Formats: sequence, structure tokens, C-alpha cells
Amino acid sequence: MCVLALRRTGFLVFGILLLGGCQSTSQQLLAEGYPAVFVEGFEAGCQSGLQAAGGLQRFRKDVPRYLAVPEYAVGWDDGFRQCQAGREYEQRRALRGDDERDQAWREHVDQAMGRALRRP
Repeated sequence: MCVLALRRTGFLVFGILLLGGCQSTSQQLLAEGYPAVFVEGFEAGCQSGLQAAGGLQRFRKDVPRYLAVPEYAVGWDDGFRQCQAGREYEQRRALRGDDERDQAWREHVDQAMGRALRRP
């Protein structure tokens, strides 16, 4: 399966791509029968969510449309939350990997120091 499925307010949304080479999220949503206005909101919300999580993307929100078109608002909210959470997860995972490498290095240094101090 190419994307992670999430459920929110009656909509089944396919959001974050898990594997390269798959169709784009917007193509997937359209293929699943979501209205184009929902998909446009999802794309804008996703870009905004990535930016909120520290990315270089531009924050995008058509506020008059968000207030007037419920499908756009739901798409924007879903895209924002999914993409922000996905980016934050990736960042935490990368930091955890750094911590594990640091811990392994410290253990190596401690063991080497212990061997060096035991020798006459």
C-alpha cells in the first residue's frame, strides 16, 4: 500500500507517502473519489503543516475559502495535521538515531578506557 490511511470526521484520507515511485497524494485522493476542492485544501494544508514543523515550505491558507467552503476546510485541516505529524515523527526518529550512535560511541570509549587502565 502506497500511503498511510487516516480517518477524520467521516472522511477516509490517504496522506503521507510511504514509498517512492507511488502516485502523488492528490492523484490518490482524486482516484478515491474525493472532491477537487477537498484535495486543493489538503495540498495547501499539507504544505502549511510541513512549514509549521520546521520545513522551508510556504504557509498556504485561503482564509475566505476556508471559512466559506467546508470541504476545503476539512481537507486543509487533514493535510495540515497529517503532514505536520509526519515531519515531526521523521525529525524525532532522526534524533533518536543520533542518540543511539552517541551512546554506542560512549560505550566504545568507556570499554577502551577500561582496557587501557587494566593493563600494567
